[in-house]
Amino acid sequence: MTIVPVLSKAYRAALDMLFPPRCVGCGSFEAFLCRRCEEGLPTATPPRCAVCWQPYRGSGPCPKCRRQRPAFAGLRSPYVFRDTVRELVHALKYDHQSALALPAASLLSRYLMRENLTVDILMPVPLYPRRERARGYNQSALLARGLGRLVGLPVEERALTRERNTPSQAERASAGERRLNVEGAFRYRGAELRGHRVLLIDDVATTGATLDACARVLRLSGAASVWALTLARED
Repeated sequence: MTIVPVLSKAYRAALDMLFPPRCVGCGSFEAFLCRRCEEGLPTATPPRCAVCWQPYRGSGPCPKCRRQRPAFAGLRSPYVFRDTVRELVHALKYDHQSALALPAASLLSRYLMRENLTVDILMPVPLYPRRERARGYNQSALLARGLGRLVGLPVEERALTRERNTPSQAERASAGERRLNVEGAFRYRGAELRGHRVLLIDDVATTGATLDACARVLRLSGAASVWALTLARED
């Protein structure tokens, strides 16, 4: 073992003594997400639309996806956006608790391996640069980075860019407003994508409008397929 990993472990141990991990769910000083809270997370279980992952009891795409098919092949989310999952996402996104990205990425990695999606590259949904500087990081990039390490897939963090500082999607009431809000907001400026199967990574999917806009750009840039994976799905 080299001296750098030894020092890293010692540094982490010292930080844990000064600032012990506290569970985002119950507040216990055990881990950032304790086992009990993890086991109680609300799962996004089927039956669901095969495309947008909204609750749907039919087979194949739901009526909404049949009327207006998203550019992504499918969206998958292991959890519903409520209770402890909501607390985790809000803490990661708004409370500067970037350490929560690692346990969240671990949850995503287990789900991705169970779903067995065939992809070549991970790509986070980008933030507008000014918003990323204000926050200090892009939470979707942290999730993608952690997931990439855990499942052994490359991550392209900067090729997909957000060109317009669009208002928060949370402020848009309807699916149509959300779609118009992000229309033309993204650009792909990376290497040749032809033949590559891309997996978009984000924290939460609500209507899927942002993922759809990103996927549309990637497909036009040559991606063979685009899937989307988020930690949570808002039902």
